[in-house]
Amino acid sequence: MSQAVVTKLKGAYAASVLEVKEHRGEVTVTVKKEDIVAICQFLKDEAGYNFLCDLCGVDYLGQQPRFMVVYNLYNITTKERLRVKVAVEEEDAKVDTVSTVWSTANWHERECWDLMGIAFNNHPDLRRILMAADWEGHPLRKDYPLQGPDRELYQGRIS
Repeated sequence: MSQAVVTKLKGAYAASVLEVKEHRGEVTVTVKKEDIVAICQFLKDEAGYNFLCDLCGVDYLGQQPRFMVVYNLYNITTKERLRVKVAVEEEDAKVDTVSTVWSTANWHERECWDLMGIAFNNHPDLRRILMAADWEGHPLRKDYPLQGPDRELYQGRIS
């Protein structure tokens, strides 16, 4: 079934589908970040991927592009999964929000921004969700200091 969806997606967004991989029965489609909202809306409306299970960031420190945003989609009716990825450059670590497609993206995108530093354009409430509001940096980045941004600054908070 996923291959039929990929064929349909390629028919509608041929220039936006950059790569398709299948591994152990799981399909991953890499697309242009500029078209992520339209592609997600298409996958929801035309292919039935009505649940965004997860959205996360991956840090490939030392590679170009440095980041990937990964969307794990699920079709509740057919029980099919699909992974969609977009590359995000370190210098422009932004991608459009898909919270207009799936409302659950609101919290997933906040977590991704908080921990990875990838911003989501037009997000309705992009603020920290796990770290303190005054926290500096993004702790899941591979270049983040293991002891925190400034251990002495937070010494009073550490017991």
